Amino acid sequence: MLNRRIALAAFVLLGAGQAFAADDGSMKGVWSRGDGNARVKIDSCGSALCATNLWIKPGTPSEKVGDKLIMNVSPAGDGKYEGKAEDPQRGLTYNLQVNVKGASMTTRGCVLAKIVCKSVSWSRN
Repeated sequence: MLNRRIALAAFVLLGAGQAFAADDGSMKGVWSRGDGNARVKIDSCGSALCATNLWIKPGTPSEKVGDKLIMNVSPAGDGKYEGKAEDPQRGLTYNLQVNVKGASMTTRGCVLAKIVCKSVSWSRN
C-alpha cells in the first residue's frame, strides 16, 4: 500500500509554481503512468502544481479519480525538478525529484528520511 502511495506521489507527479512550455521540460499536461493504471493532469493550483487523477484502472486500490498531489518543486536544470509533494488524501508528504525529457517523465518519491523511495515512468498524452 505504501508503494502505491509513493507511486501516486511520485507521479506525479511534480510542481514548479511557474508555467513552462511543453517543449522545454514542462510538467504541465496529461500524463499516463508507465504501468497503465493511471492518467493524470498536471496544472497550476495557486503557487504550486497539482497532479489530479483523471482515470484510474478499475480495481486499483488506494487511488481514485479526483485524488490530487500538490507539488512544490523548483527547477534544478536540464528538465529536472526537486522539492516536496503533499498527498492530502493520505496525509503524507514526499521528497520529490522529477526528470522531464520531451514526452517522457520520471518521478521519484521518497518518504521516511529518503529511505523508502519509488520511481515511476510517465508518457505525455
